[in-house]
Amino acid sequence: MILEIVLFAVSSFLVGLSGALVPGPMLTVTISNSLEKGPIAGPLVVAGHIIAEIAILLLLVLGLGWLIGSSAASLLISTIGGLVLIFMGYSISQSSPPSLQDPVKGPGKYGSMLGGILSSISNPYFYIWWVTIGWAFVLQGLEFAGLAGILGFMVGHWAADLGFYSLVSFFTSKGSDIISQKYYKPLMYGCGIFMIGLGVYFVLSAQVGAL
Repeated sequence: MILEIVLFAVSSFLVGLSGALVPGPMLTVTISNSLEKGPIAGPLVVAGHIIAEIAILLLLVLGLGWLIGSSAASLLISTIGGLVLIFMGYSISQSSPPSLQDPVKGPGKYGSMLGGILSSISNPYFYIWWVTIGWAFVLQGLEFAGLAGILGFMVGHWAADLGFYSLVSFFTSKGSDIISQKYYKPLMYGCGIFMIGLGVYFVLSAQVGAL
């Protein structure tokens, strides 16, 4: 039984890693925060992401998966989420180099952990993944090992997020030592534009899907 739980956790790690490798809002927030706050930003962003995942897991356990996956919820999540991403993208694009950072501007004003929460709950694919793949893993773990199976899945899944984003944060922060002010702003503009573009895509997709 222990071996099965370990193998299940490993498979959860690999599935989680495949999702973490896909560029998205959380990756952008990790990069922008790491340039400002150093390697601690990655784990803090993941901590916020985990809080969001625990919340949605509780909703699924309470039987609200049908509500999350409904067309009305999809429209609402995509629209509001897209607007949040646009705001976050704008905030990131306005960031200044750490040495000149205005404490009331940029990603620092909502914190890395809050950034992890916002970048998760504002992403419609976050809900789609949990209602489909994530929930399937939870049920499978529950079936063959009960609570231990669920814990195995969560540990493997969170280890993938923590490992990948910690590495991204570490190498990004090391790179910030050699990124001059000349290149810092274009990089932050690029991150911000990507986030804004993703937000616009989510909003437009929601409206088209509602027609």
